[in-house]
Formats: sequence, C-alpha cells, structure tokens
Amino acid sequence: MTKQTITKECCHTGEDLCDTNFGYTLSLINGKYKLIIIYWLAGRKPVMRYNELKRCLGNISHKTLSNTLKEMESDSLIIRNEYPQIPPKVEYSLSERGKSLIPILVSMCTWGEQHRNDDSE
Repeated sequence: MTKQTITKECCHTGEDLCDTNFGYTLSLINGKYKLIIIYWLAGRKPVMRYNELKRCLGNISHKTLSNTLKEMESDSLIIRNEYPQIPPKVEYSLSERGKSLIPILVSMCTWGEQHRNDDSE
C-alpha cells in the first residue's frame, strides 16, 4: 500500500483524525496494553485467566489491567466469562470482533521480520 493509497482511503483533507476510519480503529486499540492483550489471546491460549494475562504483561498494575480489560469488553473486543464458584474464576477470550484484528497483528509481525535489521545497515 503506497502513501497515495493510504491518503485516498484513510485521510481526508481537513478532516479531524478522530472522525476517520483510522481514528476509530486507533481508538479501539490505542493504549499501552491492548494490542499486547490481543496478541496473547490470539496466540498462546484462546482463553486466559486474569492472573495469566497479568503474568504475560509483566509490570502492569491491577487497576490498569482491570480498566483495560473493561474497556476492551465494552468495545466488544474480548469476552469475559465469570464462573460462579469460590474462589471466583474469570476467563477472557477474543470476540469475533477482536479476532478480526489478528490480520493487523500478523502484518505487524511480517513488517518486523522484514525490517528488524534495518538499523544495522
């Protein structure tokens, strides 16, 4: 995709970024951890518990992870399943809408593979 194609499809002169399709998509995945959560749910395990996600994300606070997951659930990117038991059990998985973002992650991986060593040239 060339710059001209991107301009034609995504950018419109004088239009505020938040009013574009790009801006809308960015609003759903913007944030330090959202793409990483999608990455983990798309890759290793299709269903993960809260503490598993927390371990995979490393140094993330409970409040940040909880808020991020609530936002993603509100945006219909993930599904939260709560099981009525003691201790409580909550599992997260990608929704169909969330799964539709996987090609974007694959494209990012491909780009990284192609350009990872550019700095050493």
